[in-house]
Amino acid sequence: MASPAAPLVIPAESFIKTLAESPNLTSIPSTYTYSTTPLVEPVVSGSEASIPIIDFSLLTSGSPDRRSQAIHDLGKACQDWGFFMVTNHGIPEGMIKGMIEGLEDFFNLREEEKKEFRGKHVLDPIRCGTSSFNTSAEQVFFWRDFLRVFVHPDFHFPNKPLGVRELSHEYCKRVREVYGELIRGISTSLGLEESYIHNTLNMEDGLQILVGNFYPPCPQPELAMGLPPHSDLGFLTLLIENQIGGLQIQHNHKWVNVKAIPNSFLVNTSDQLEILSNGKYKSNVHRATVNNKATRVSIAMANGPSLEDIVGPAPELIDNESNPPRYMPMKYKDYMELQQSNRLDGKTCLDCVKIQRDQV
Repeated sequence: MASPAAPLVIPAESFIKTLAESPNLTSIPSTYTYSTTPLVEPVVSGSEASIPIIDFSLLTSGSPDRRSQAIHDLGKACQDWGFFMVTNHGIPEGMIKGMIEGLEDFFNLREEEKKEFRGKHVLDPIRCGTSSFNTSAEQVFFWRDFLRVFVHPDFHFPNKPLGVRELSHEYCKRVREVYGELIRGISTSLGLEESYIHNTLNMEDGLQILVGNFYPPCPQPELAMGLPPHSDLGFLTLLIENQIGGLQIQHNHKWVNVKAIPNSFLVNTSDQLEILSNGKYKSNVHRATVNNKATRVSIAMANGPSLEDIVGPAPELIDNESNPPRYMPMKYKDYMELQQSNRLDGKTCLDCVKIQRDQV
């Protein structure tokens, strides 16, 4: 009688792509099992849930009425959803397609080439790795390879594949322009001066982080997770993908499948915006699921203040009686290190800076 096959062991330094391409892989190692029972939580389609859509051309319109309506819609999307799609943003479709293909080419490099860019600390400007968000705190690995790069105020990027660095530099610049208009609209929607967030938090030196994600096919997608439920650092994250579904956002206690409009940005509000707005605009909790058929590639651009900026509730939005401060101010660098030293689990990091008040 043949002995049972030994469990598949993948070296810790290997990438998930290597595991996914293992011959005759029919099940996942226990270290990648996010749930021992198939995920059966309520999930609704994005069309059914009517995810907000922001027409960027109206936000930049010379018509005061159109811009006013776009700002109103933007504020409502931030307050009700913490998530919206941005269309007509002006970034060429060819540039977006080129970025997706370029990042996929990076993940298809030989392991030895990718390992040149491994980093160890959250503040390393280039970090390439796999699976776990924080290997010292996580109890399970995730079905994901990643490239995480600081691209502003100083631009960093791997020097391979050929041409991707140059394209990324231009793309990041164009995304910052879109982000700048969105943050001005959000500032206005909060009742602040249009340039309040930009000037108060020195956004010219704001930290911009590009995160490329690679989710290969998984033989047991119902047991694995690309990324668990979490909220993001910064003010806004702008994401593009290769039209392979997998992103789910939390809304009204349900998970919503996001089907991106072609050539749109998927935008979620992040922790520092929730803090600055004193909770009026909640950071969105989202997760990345995986499938057993096709590789999903996404590129998230996290936009925030500078590392040395201290972010707290805007004084103009505070009233000690009717709307007291709900969050403690914290330097962005310290908040980032706090997040990276904990498990990626919902809003656990944000909860650390919430001011607990006695119930009367």
